[in-house]
Amino acid sequence: MSLPTVSRLLRSALRTQPVPVANLSSKPAKHNVTAGEQAIAMTVFFVTILGPSGWILAHLGDYKRN
Repeated sequence: MSLPTVSRLLRSALRTQPVPVANLSSKPAKHNVTAGEQAIAMTVFFVTILGPSGWILAHLGDYKRN
């Protein structure tokens, strides 16, 4: 590609229309989440994400021996 071609490509890219912004509206929640449900959800996320990492770190010595 020659320099004028690249220049034309960049100019045309800058001339394109921006992506339209989504229309958002705030409404009251259809279902209120209780503190107990939040605690259960956070516990599940914690165990799902950090559980395997913790298991590997706790057994790192076993993995090094093999």
